[in-house]
Amino acid sequence: MSFRVLTAEFVHESNTFKKGRTELSAFQSETLDLGQAAIDRFGDVNTEIAGFLDAGRDAGWSIRHVVSAHATPGARVARAAFDHIAGLICNAAREEAGRLDGILLGLHGAMVPDFCEDGEGELLSRLRAIVGPDLPIAVTLDLHAIATPAMIEQAQIFVSYKTYPHIDMRETGRHAGRLLDAAMRETTRPATIRAHRPMLEEANSGRTDVPETAALYERAKAHEAESGILAVSINASFAEADVAEAGPTVLVTHDRRIEGAAGRARVIAEGIADTIWEQRDNVSNTFLSPAEAAAIACDFDAANGPLVIADYADNPGAGAYGDATALLTALLEAGAANGVFAPVIDPDAANCLHSYQEGDTVTLAVGGKIDPAFGGGPLTLTGTIERLSDGVYTGDGPILGGITHTFGPTAVFRSGGIDILLVSLPGQMLDLQQLRAFGVEPTERSFLALKSMQHFRAAFEPLAGKVIVCDSGALATPRAELRPYVRVKRPIWPIDRAM
Repeated sequence: MSFRVLTAEFVHESNTFKKGRTELSAFQSETLDLGQAAIDRFGDVNTEIAGFLDAGRDAGWSIRHVVSAHATPGARVARAAFDHIAGLICNAAREEAGRLDGILLGLHGAMVPDFCEDGEGELLSRLRAIVGPDLPIAVTLDLHAIATPAMIEQAQIFVSYKTYPHIDMRETGRHAGRLLDAAMRETTRPATIRAHRPMLEEANSGRTDVPETAALYERAKAHEAESGILAVSINASFAEADVAEAGPTVLVTHDRRIEGAAGRARVIAEGIADTIWEQRDNVSNTFLSPAEAAAIACDFDAANGPLVIADYADNPGAGAYGDATALLTALLEAGAANGVFAPVIDPDAANCLHSYQEGDTVTLAVGGKIDPAFGGGPLTLTGTIERLSDGVYTGDGPILGGITHTFGPTAVFRSGGIDILLVSLPGQMLDLQQLRAFGVEPTERSFLALKSMQHFRAAFEPLAGKVIVCDSGALATPRAELRPYVRVKRPIWPIDRAM
């Protein structure tokens, strides 16, 4: 028997403290590929849709892939954008009425539209109203999902990534696909339970290179070998989303056909959630000030590889503006040289440089233009244009291997011995081609200051002589008390440390 399965990807991680809205144009600039175009682009790389297709081929499904929609983490998703993309998925479900055997969705889990707090719950509710109460729906989630009760009520199967940096997207898609196939064949009757703890996020944001946190995911894998336990998903949460259901969750998808599986699922979920709570003070990162990081850069011996400085707080992958200048200012004032600072998301500066020629000397304002209160205001710099580009690159690392993206009009601007990658479209640093495509060889530099929290480690840590982490005071600062939370349920850790 060939099952008919509807698939789609709709992914956004929303920083509710960021000014503005994520409009449909943001998805169009990054990824808004319909049907076969999405399959052609993402069908054989490290993505959930590739895993969905793998599972479908193995099981002989007939698949209708609706859309792959992704935008870089940013402000709340505008209603027009949400309704357009959700509408594509829901309209396809209506068109397939009576023919569908299952739905398989690649979601993030921390999407916040401007009209509600739970984008994934809203999408799933709309779909459930169309397909009825019994059709199996399987969902993949990012490890940083805020998994809400509404989401759990509307879908039976949830599988989240188990790596951060995220390198298991395709395998996560396969896992969800296998579980959906079993549900459609009625060899299982899946359901999911949820455990939650009152924290903004897991102590190490789900880092699987930290032993205590990695052990949580190893426990999850071990439990998945138990009878009746189909998937154990640990979601570290996303601290930059101010929503009522904020906090880490453990989801256990179990088989209701197996006696005792529901009770065992509850024990597993609460046990792992308890450990997350007990480890809430075990933060692995040492957060340096910009001045401290710059001093290390000045004295660093790069004989065994460059110093990598993570500009943690200005991570575009957490919805930060990506234009904070505090760390760059410190590096320039300290006289640090033969380095790279990447990227500064400043379309005005990038476009200005594109009005000149490579080799020209230019004075202009760089960065800090959106909200100087977070990470510093504009810097007026004089330097030379080393490279002008359309910003297109194709990744070759563990996360982006084979996937083509663009930074939009891009310039490499050298000032004070530092090559600054000025870009027009947002994106965090997670692949070596984000430098090499623009003529910058990272292994030849003394230091690399990268706007990223953790994903940079997959590609850059293997070549680094040392990695340090800087809190530049930008929008994704680990000092949560600097962000004006109003919607999270109180008390919550670590804002309310006396709880």
